[in-house]
Amino acid sequence: MRIGILTGGGDVPGLNPCIKAVVNRVDEEGHQVVGIRRGWGGLLYANPDDPASMAEYFVDLTPASVRTVDRTGGTFLHTSRTNPGRVRTSEIPDFLQGSETGESPHDFTSHALKVLEAQGIDVLIPIGGDDTLSYGLRMHEEGVPVIAVPKTMDNDVHGTDYCIGFSTAVTRGVQFIHNLRTSTGSHERIAVVELFGRYSGETSLITAYLSGVDRAIISEVPFDIDRLAEMLMEDKATNPSHYAMVTVSEGAVLSGGDMVLSGEEDAYGHRKLGGIGMQTGELLKQKTGSGIIYQQVGYLMRSGSPDSLDLMVATNYAVMAADLALEGATGRMVALRGGTYTTVPISVTKEGVKRVDVDELYDVANYRPKLRHVTGKPMFLY
Repeated sequence: MRIGILTGGGDVPGLNPCIKAVVNRVDEEGHQVVGIRRGWGGLLYANPDDPASMAEYFVDLTPASVRTVDRTGGTFLHTSRTNPGRVRTSEIPDFLQGSETGESPHDFTSHALKVLEAQGIDVLIPIGGDDTLSYGLRMHEEGVPVIAVPKTMDNDVHGTDYCIGFSTAVTRGVQFIHNLRTSTGSHERIAVVELFGRYSGETSLITAYLSGVDRAIISEVPFDIDRLAEMLMEDKATNPSHYAMVTVSEGAVLSGGDMVLSGEEDAYGHRKLGGIGMQTGELLKQKTGSGIIYQQVGYLMRSGSPDSLDLMVATNYAVMAADLALEGATGRMVALRGGTYTTVPISVTKEGVKRVDVDELYDVANYRPKLRHVTGKPMFLY
């Protein structure tokens, strides 16, 4: 058996350990793993008629070649936000020019299937978030045996309580916030910390909860800047060190406003997020007269080596995915549910984005986490 593996979307700590564990498990049973470079882009830009092109996008993986990859973060296979089912005219590779039909974006799924066949791939393991896995579902519907592995620091893939990368992202966020207290307190300012989170504010919420910041703005609840300014000034006045802190999800919106977006839509219909924290900081400075420290943590949350929880989950997800492949049980996604490792149909990925349960976990009136009763709630408070 020849198993293909790829990573798509944003990088997170835990991807390399996941790849390594798949390779080791599959090799033990006498089968092969091939790494697909640059996510789904490998299936779009590889030319089956050009050996050099195929060598650029496909690499045979062995226990020896992946021996040390788990010691670093990111993905050594590289990643992209390419979607072979939605390709702009400007992104069509030269060797496919003239084969497109209809208007942009173009669907080159038939080419992706041709590349998989040329590589002799029997089972495909994509590791990614809901965008990457949505095309994994498309491959499954096209008849490709697929086993999905969920990863995203936002922890927002349907069907699982946990996605690779979430624990490390929160751990990083908490550390950075505690470090930032030094400067914020020294200068008696208000710190505005912008964290990743497009549609789900779980990263902001849990980071704020664990680091004990004063206020947390999440993607699910539009916020009133005047009310937030008043609360933060009260927080600052009652703090013996005379400072206050607020976390802001990158997908948060001001009441009556829109997401802060830039650039063109990517292949999954998303524009680049970022800037709501800076906008919030500028408005707070105008309304309070207080000095502001604005810090966009962003990529630092998903950089570096994984923590022990992400190492454990990534490795166990990999072993599960490899075993499913070897057993011929495809069309599944590995998952954690109720504290137990399990699998779910890959079709759950089309159910949308998992979001914070605002009624249970958030104090809308006071812009902060609300966890008065933890008994009976899931471990990751999703």
